[in-house]
Amino acid sequence: MRGLRVRWRAIVRREAVERELDEELRYHVERKTEENIAKGMSPQEARRAARIELGGMEQVKERVRAVRAGAWLETLLRDVRFVLRRLRKNPGFTVVAVLTLALGIGATTAVFSVVEGVLLKPLPYPHPNELVYVSHTSSKRAGDWQSGPSNYFIYREQGRAFQDIGLYEGDSVSVTGIAEPEQVSALDVTDGVLPILGVPPMLGRVFNSADDSPGSPETVVLSYGFWRRKFGGDPSAVGRTLTVDGRPREIIGVMPARFRFVMEPQEREIYLPLQLNRGKTLLGQYHYFSIARLKPGITLAQANADVARMLPSVFDSFPAPPGFPLRLFLDAHFAPNLMPFKQEVVGDTGSVLWVLMGGIGLVLLIACANVANLLLVRAEGRQHELGVRAALGASRGRLAADLFLECFILALLGSALGLLMAYWALPSLIALAPRGLPRAGEIGIDVPVLLFTLAVSMVTSLVAGAFPVLRHIRADLGTGLREAGRTLSESRERHRARNILVIAQVALAFILLVCSGLMIRTFQALIRVQPGFVDPAGIQTFGVHIPSAEVTGDEQVARMEDEVQQRIQAIPGVTSAGFGTSVPMDGNTWKDPVLVEDRPYPAGEIPVSRHFVYISPGYLASLGTPLVAGRDFTWTDIYNKIPVALVSENFARTYWSDANSALGKRIRISTTDDWHEIIGVVGNVYRDGADKDAPLTAYWPVLAHNLESNDVMIQRDVHFVVRSPRAGSASLRDDLLRAVGSADAHLLPTGMHTLDYFYRRSMARTSFMLVMLGIAGGMALLLAIVGLSGIIAYSVSQRSREIGIRMALGAQQGDLVRMFVRHGLLLAGVGVACGLAASAAVMRLMKSLLFHVGPSDPLTYLAVSLGLIATAVLASWIPASRATHVDPLTALRSE
Repeated sequence: MRGLRVRWRAIVRREAVERELDEELRYHVERKTEENIAKGMSPQEARRAARIELGGMEQVKERVRAVRAGAWLETLLRDVRFVLRRLRKNPGFTVVAVLTLALGIGATTAVFSVVEGVLLKPLPYPHPNELVYVSHTSSKRAGDWQSGPSNYFIYREQGRAFQDIGLYEGDSVSVTGIAEPEQVSALDVTDGVLPILGVPPMLGRVFNSADDSPGSPETVVLSYGFWRRKFGGDPSAVGRTLTVDGRPREIIGVMPARFRFVMEPQEREIYLPLQLNRGKTLLGQYHYFSIARLKPGITLAQANADVARMLPSVFDSFPAPPGFPLRLFLDAHFAPNLMPFKQEVVGDTGSVLWVLMGGIGLVLLIACANVANLLLVRAEGRQHELGVRAALGASRGRLAADLFLECFILALLGSALGLLMAYWALPSLIALAPRGLPRAGEIGIDVPVLLFTLAVSMVTSLVAGAFPVLRHIRADLGTGLREAGRTLSESRERHRARNILVIAQVALAFILLVCSGLMIRTFQALIRVQPGFVDPAGIQTFGVHIPSAEVTGDEQVARMEDEVQQRIQAIPGVTSAGFGTSVPMDGNTWKDPVLVEDRPYPAGEIPVSRHFVYISPGYLASLGTPLVAGRDFTWTDIYNKIPVALVSENFARTYWSDANSALGKRIRISTTDDWHEIIGVVGNVYRDGADKDAPLTAYWPVLAHNLESNDVMIQRDVHFVVRSPRAGSASLRDDLLRAVGSADAHLLPTGMHTLDYFYRRSMARTSFMLVMLGIAGGMALLLAIVGLSGIIAYSVSQRSREIGIRMALGAQQGDLVRMFVRHGLLLAGVGVACGLAASAAVMRLMKSLLFHVGPSDPLTYLAVSLGLIATAVLASWIPASRATHVDPLTALRSE
């Protein structure tokens, strides 16, 4: 009460000071006006002159404003001190409220920092909104068709919408002559790609048209990291020679440390010119990526229209490849599909992050509801105080501001602690994220994230503070004095707001738990998939590249690879070994149209593209892929140039209904007329990941004859698969290095991983969502339990007199417990019903994240509903059991 009297006197004194200032202002103006009238001026001129002499009254007004602002600031500071003192006197309430908000705000801030770094932050290039990704679509063929050299030359020569356009593709090359030889990742680019991005080199220059011309001296641009690692940051590295794949290249530039080609999931060490030959360019080859920069003022729609205008010129200017009639390209009805470059960089990551952001946002709403419930209970305990302050003259706005200020201070404290939690949790969150998360290096706590946290704290204070304000300030404050009597029972009206908040908590928790349940069901479906290989943890994989400068003949390359395979099989503990152009689920896919001999193809129809894998004998056996029918390749088949092929079981069933019927049939690639006999049918392999169905796959020998318009086609980039119980160990790694080096000292094994590494990476997105939504669901369930348990406990404490009367009249302890448990079950049941209704709409957003599970999976909904009901019974029973310990005489005497 003493604090109230002090504040009341301050208000009265401040108003008195303001009245004195107003009177002083009027006095000075009137006196000067009278003096001017005495000089013969009209009243209007006299008042105008008085204002001019007094500086237009602004000095006096500014004095009034300054005093009022000072008084307002003094009042605010005094109110803040008063609220902090009040919170300090209630440490239990303060700690629970701040921790609850910190959990919600911290989790939201951490996830938003990922969303902001990946999705919202502009690309780290000048004018990033001008960058576009150039691809195509076909009305006759599903999928996204990228760009080919034929498109690139025409778009660059005839385009009106682009400042420039370029092609690029990933590469892996061997680097020798400096320190230890190693295999490094590279990016092959046309001369326009690096200038399009707008980041100048730190040293030297980037590629120009001369570097990108066929037959010109070979050059290379280094990344900053490679330059520091190999040359120690020596500026004289520019102009020196670097041996790449056995050929010397002049170093012409070094990119700055901040530069990163964000389209690529891994950092590229060096950049090489593509050196495309326009005179030998054919239609097709849609496996290059293309980037362009729009001219100022050009929209994406205008650029699409410009590309559509140039497409006929592409087909008129370049010949079709052998085996592909020009009519096939014309009838495909290609159309432009330009999109912002940022959209292509992010890909489908956006859907994952927005779903996750929505889930964490629900946790924040539950935290707000919990704090709002605490504030309602606290405000009810302050009814007498609020009534006294209203009686002393405090307005409703003044009292509402006080309640909002308390909530805002709690939100600020929760935000500060939550920001600290987010800072600690962010590295773990990034580590849990799927491998290859775009722009992961740009994630952090920066200014936009801090502003977001501040905004969240303000919104949180408004949301949580609105309930006690609307409940208690809107009502007749005079009832606070009357209802403070200890003989009055709590009305249903005072229960309603808290019940609504608990129902909202349960409903939101239900939505999050359903999300978690669907991800659990998806993960179960993934691990039940038979991927087409056995014991991936027992298979060691690595890559080997044989440069043309080291081994020139195609058959010599095959014999060297065969020798490496034999040396690996001789290592103690190695059961089997083989190699192919890719490892299942490693992301390296190769597709081409495949024709079946006994199938008619109407004129103009483009054959369907199938997965290609070039393999050696022993490759499938090392993976554990079963042979369903027929036999595997042999080295005799390869060296005798026998045209043979293998197909997957789903390939055989698609065309001939069963595996055995496929044996003896023939297939070919559309670019050649030479047929290859199917000698074996193998099990289906999930090559694109466990969450994508096994593709129809054709297997060809690593040394293929009369394939893809080549007399002989050899694979110089191969990936070995080695089955051994020592897989993943350092000792096997050392043995493999020695075995490969003993075949040829220039061969460098790269990317050593077990197959389990790729298998788990294919499920990384599902695992990430499972963990994050599981954490969010757990937090939501905990907060909902606390809210439900809290309202039952508060109801028990407020109804102690009623309980005493019931017990005095003969009520049994079990009856009292059931009464409160029924209350909790009613609230939980209504919350589950509301959650069911909301989930029907929300779960559709998760459809793209699920695998072999529908968004309305009844088992998940039933399990979550029963689990929440059971939890509600437990959460209600614990505080309800306290009612049985109430002494009737003590309860009645206390009233």
